[in-house]
Amino acid sequence: MVFAKKYVVKNPFVGEPKRSDFEIVEEVLPELQENEFLAEAAFLSVDPYQRVKLGASFPCDMIGGQVAKVIESKNPEYPVGTWVMGHFGWRTHTVTTPENEKFSAQKPYLYKLPDFGDLPVSLALGVCGRVGNTAYFGFTKICKPKARETVVVSGAAGAVGSHVGQIATILGCRVIGFAGTDEKCEWLVKELGFDYAANYKTTDLGKFLKEAAPNGVDCYFDNVGGEISSTVMAQMNQYGRVAVCGAISTYNETDPEKRKATTVQPFVVGKQLKIEGFQVNRFANDTIEGINQNLKWVKEGKLKYNEHITEGFDSAADAFIGLFRGDNTGKSLVKVK
Repeated sequence: MVFAKKYVVKNPFVGEPKRSDFEIVEEVLPELQENEFLAEAAFLSVDPYQRVKLGASFPCDMIGGQVAKVIESKNPEYPVGTWVMGHFGWRTHTVTTPENEKFSAQKPYLYKLPDFGDLPVSLALGVCGRVGNTAYFGFTKICKPKARETVVVSGAAGAVGSHVGQIATILGCRVIGFAGTDEKCEWLVKELGFDYAANYKTTDLGKFLKEAAPNGVDCYFDNVGGEISSTVMAQMNQYGRVAVCGAISTYNETDPEKRKATTVQPFVVGKQLKIEGFQVNRFANDTIEGINQNLKWVKEGKLKYNEHITEGFDSAADAFIGLFRGDNTGKSLVKVK
């Protein structure tokens, strides 16, 4: 008999998520049937999208990806010892079969990990997983950057933003990032190769962009929304491209007045901007292509990463709350045990 622990979200989040919004419950898993396997979680993913993608009814299981190891199997394609990435949610153990987790543009839920060599398997939730593919496909397919263009990334010290900025440098672009502390900005420039970075909490971003991007901005990768994004769009060039990945500045804000920002339509029309939102599931059929490209860059030393790891399954809620306070630099993960 196998027991699993899982997180249940008791009610919709109001403002910043709280520990009291979560409950850890225990359940007994069924015996394995033909073609099924039992996976034990090693790392859980902590991401902003989890804040807004929960189901419509509560209580509900907490969603999210995890790296897990097959510890019992009746499926010859998934023998014991196989590492997988599965969207099983925040739970310690999962009984499943590939037929239950079909791989498609709607449900890119389960796949075997490629050989990471000496690299940690946790990268399958970061630079070599959903996060990496969000950055890779969102930036290259929507912004379509060209060498020597100027790229701005908001939320630049987060998992996706730091990845986008590095891809931009690999492709020969001029890169500007915004982050929430001076230390993060220093990391972006000195460690990741950004040309400029500014603390959005203490900097006049309009003035900063005029100095750092005197010839305007060609591509903007938007993770935050709000007034920051209005400021960037105001200084974009003709036919600029904007990839909208998230709007984290508004996720926890309950005051309608504080959710407002300068109207962007005059800039969109006057500069003939292309603005396109996306979700990484759109590129699900190319998942392995993205993973292999990012893995290649990591092995070549062209793509650096930082993992913000919280220890212990019982600490996952704290890691999630910290995400919205800017506690993490790079990918936020929970090491299950």
